[in-house]
Amino acid sequence: MSDFASLLVGFQTALSTYHVALMIGGVLLGILVGVLPGLGAPNGVSLLLPLTFSMDPVSAIILLSSMYWGALFGGSTTSILFNIPGEPSSVATTFDGYPMAKAGKPTEALATAFSAAGFGALVGVVLVTLLANSIAGIALRFSSPEYFAVYLLAFCSFIGMGSGHPLKTAAALLIGLSLAAVGMDTVSGEMRLTFGYDPLVKGVTFLVAVIGLFGIGEILITVEQGLKFDGIHAKIDLATVFRTMAGMPRYWLALVRSTLIGCWMGITPGGPTAASFMSYGVARRFSRRPERFGSGEPEGIISPEAADHSAGVSALLPMLALGVPGSATAAVMMGGLMIWGLQPGPMLFTEQHDFVWGLIASMYLANVVAVILVLATVPLFSAILRVPFSIIGPLIVVVCLTGAYTVSNSMFDVVLALIFGVVGYVFKKLDYPIAPLVLAMVLGDKAEDAFRQSMILSNGSLGIFWSTAIAGTLTTLAFALALWPLLSRLIGWMSARRVPV
Repeated sequence: MSDFASLLVGFQTALSTYHVALMIGGVLLGILVGVLPGLGAPNGVSLLLPLTFSMDPVSAIILLSSMYWGALFGGSTTSILFNIPGEPSSVATTFDGYPMAKAGKPTEALATAFSAAGFGALVGVVLVTLLANSIAGIALRFSSPEYFAVYLLAFCSFIGMGSGHPLKTAAALLIGLSLAAVGMDTVSGEMRLTFGYDPLVKGVTFLVAVIGLFGIGEILITVEQGLKFDGIHAKIDLATVFRTMAGMPRYWLALVRSTLIGCWMGITPGGPTAASFMSYGVARRFSRRPERFGSGEPEGIISPEAADHSAGVSALLPMLALGVPGSATAAVMMGGLMIWGLQPGPMLFTEQHDFVWGLIASMYLANVVAVILVLATVPLFSAILRVPFSIIGPLIVVVCLTGAYTVSNSMFDVVLALIFGVVGYVFKKLDYPIAPLVLAMVLGDKAEDAFRQSMILSNGSLGIFWSTAIAGTLTTLAFALALWPLLSRLIGWMSARRVPV
């Protein structure tokens, strides 16, 4: 009941004229970010973040989260109409969304995608509403060993449950942890990994890294591929939209199953991309008509969209309650909270009550706004995509480099963004995941501090991470997830070698 009362207070905050205007503006910006290949939600949010420094935290997080929801919907639009995923998490939507649109049913494809996405997002917000205070209450009992166990679990979850190769994911995490160590040691005050170069004393700003990795890196990949926009003209027919939405209950099993997969992958840092691929694969495995997947099957659109959006929303739960982001975009938002002077974690719910519940209430409203606006603006954004990439590409690069400069008004950050752009390009070419690197950069300092404090408390004994039930459970689960890829291969090998009796 107290959660319901807190939510009503949050709605009073979110329903102000100013905040509703921020939601509409954020969603529109997000849709634009989502439909333009080379940007994407993490980069779009990081570009917008410097503009929020003068805003109060509630308004700032509403603007950023609304942009996030809009980007998720925008990525679906280009996947269906152009066979170009504006977001990595929208790749699976192209498998059946584009064939359905190409078959003369673009409105049905878009309405199916947005209905499933809206359902998944709504369930994700309800989950955040119901569980946020409970998880925060448990986390209030945490000390440094428990916090390190949580951070270790986040890192190991990417290794065990991520879509990338486990060794490549581990390498990306280690690179991120190394970058997080650049600058002043928070315990001893000594300089680390600066190599005598003064601009590195302040460390590597994660915003600059994200702009380079997700923005410049994607542009380099796009240029190499010689991307040409060749899409389907779409006009939204409201009668068809309502008819498609009315027929959604017949796919209730796919909706519920995909939403549950998405919520799980959002809370455990698998992320929206892994959730959408996993959901599509499960839907095809258990479908009565698996042969129709890839040719415009509605379940092939519903499954990745519901999982994508439920994972995107659920990823904010561990970020708010535990200080552990469940996706790359959540990691960028967490960095924003820290810049605004807010400390993500259980104390956030007691010290910043209005902030937390204003954000949760805005999630309900912004996702409704996103569904309405994305349907209304499909013709506009499909027209934008017909602008030659030779014009759009340079504009995106200018926006990225301007955003990097505004972080601290430093040309060194612009150079760093370009370097990270090359790193992002190399990561993409070698199929290394970028999200673990960003996560490690955000959490690296906090994980190191928690580990060193634990070692001081225990006089150097690692047994402190099993000294309490919570720490021991989390640490054991973390190692189990890290070893899971190896164990699963071993089990598969043993099953293959087993001789039938």
